Amino acid sequence: MQAKISVIINTFNAAKHLRQVLESVKEFDEVLVCDMESNDETVAIAREFGCRIVNFPRGNCSIVEPARDFAIRQASYDWILVVDADEIVTTDLKNYLYEKIKAPDCPAGIYIPRKNYFMGKFMHCHYPDHILRFFKKEGTVWPPVIHVFPVVQGPLYKIPKMRKELALIHLANDSVSDIVRKTNQYTVYELEKKKNKHYGVMAFLYRPFFRFFKAYILKGGIRDGKAGFIKACLEGYYQFILLAKFAEKREETRKKL
Repeated sequence: MQAKISVIINTFNAAKHLRQVLESVKEFDEVLVCDMESNDETVAIAREFGCRIVNFPRGNCSIVEPARDFAIRQASYDWILVVDADEIVTTDLKNYLYEKIKAPDCPAGIYIPRKNYFMGKFMHCHYPDHILRFFKKEGTVWPPVIHVFPVVQGPLYKIPKMRKELALIHLANDSVSDIVRKTNQYTVYELEKKKNKHYGVMAFLYRPFFRFFKAYILKGGIRDGKAGFIKACLEGYYQFILLAKFAEKREETRKKL
């Protein structure tokens, strides 16, 4: 019997791109929308496409990872493709995944490249941005920590970056304001993840500069013109804000002693 694939989409007020996303995944065996108490048209759009819908209470949870793990448990089939509510799955990628699971040596998980955009331009500095989004359901756990990959039991495979036709297309085109807001939010989470790290004064110089250099030169942001330069600067800015928060927290701790 042919193996089947469940697509999981976690949502919260995700109506903006959802029709495009659901149109791109409608030929999979199951599309499961796990909604976190949306109050826009998200659920209505999911019903319009005949998706199976489950609910996960948002409560005080500001990250999606616990809902991802919950959704995996609710899926009907053995193979899972996790798609964000602003990501397009190409026909080539769909066909590729179905071919892969037919093979006896199919890996337990596959890292998929993703195309990201900023100021309306494809960002070379953020490609291939491999993400582990396709895997066997059995034995997989998604830890409740922001921006972590699922823990998959078995061998993993990474789709080569030159296979751009197999990349997810990220529809999000964040503004500078969006990125600054997310920087503040995400660095708070990173403080907890890296609480045992120790950074000296020199880190304020080399970490932001290296992040800029990596994005702009090593990963090709220079090819993206003004947008590439701005994005590379924002990458360095992220590192500086993270280090500043580390220093602030360390000082607060010192004063309490």
